Amino acid sequence: MRLTRFLAGLCAAALTLPALAEPATKRWVSAGGGLSEWVVALGGESALVGVDSTSQHPSSLKALPSIGYQRQLSAEGILALHPDLLLGSEEMGPPPVLEQLRGAGVRIETLSARADLATLASNLQRLGDLLGAPQRASQARTEFQRRLQAQAAWVDAARAKQATPGVLMLLGHAGASPMAAGRDTAATWLIGRAGGRNLTVHLGYKALSSEALLALDPDVVIFADRSLQGAAAREALLKHNPALAATRAARDGRLLSLDPTLLVGGLGPRVPAALAELANAFYPAGHALSATATSQP
Repeated sequence: MRLTRFLAGLCAAALTLPALAEPATKRWVSAGGGLSEWVVALGGESALVGVDSTSQHPSSLKALPSIGYQRQLSAEGILALHPDLLLGSEEMGPPPVLEQLRGAGVRIETLSARADLATLASNLQRLGDLLGAPQRASQARTEFQRRLQAQAAWVDAARAKQATPGVLMLLGHAGASPMAAGRDTAATWLIGRAGGRNLTVHLGYKALSSEALLALDPDVVIFADRSLQGAAAREALLKHNPALAATRAARDGRLLSLDPTLLVGGLGPRVPAALAELANAFYPAGHALSATATSQP
């Protein structure tokens, strides 16, 4: 009788305790550079057992097994890592592979890659919940927004003193057949936030003819090459697209290199620093905008 009363008391006490949080997922694979970077920034790097080819930052991620390009994932390669969870954006696929992974018991978390602050806030909240670090995620969101607000003030002041540059952003591979970024892309969002005006009007990414490049005659060309960097990427771009040499951007030496991984997986933690670099190139006169956005033009 005493034992029965004791067990009943334990059950009653258990009902009054707060529910325990869902155990954090232990083995993650991540597809999408921006999302992978946020996992690390929020303290979740130890959970990662594999990343896709766009997850290059921080450099420690390069030591992890690669699951391939986010749009061309292989179920076999991912399952070999025995993950509990696959994190990615709506850009990852193909769909049959995702279905195969679900069928094998892998939890799939799909977050939006849309480039806007509301989406970033939602993504950070979800990542914070998944990692058991909601406060850290909230702090990261606040700091990101603070930096962008300060940068926006700098850009507004710069525009009052200098003309807004017309910008063309080209995404390519070894300089050949680059695609111009149009509306509803992360590239256009970056251009606008840095104080530029995207010259293209098409939706998404589209190849442009030499005639079209000349007609646009951009003040600034941003190029993001998936295989080359810096001067090598610039040389390859001009070699395969000689019409660019006749533009104002080329004549004035305003061909800017951009890390293409900044355009994948939504707005990542390196975006404010990239915006500062672009803004300084768009508005070279006056005081430079620091990476932490504390300077005034």
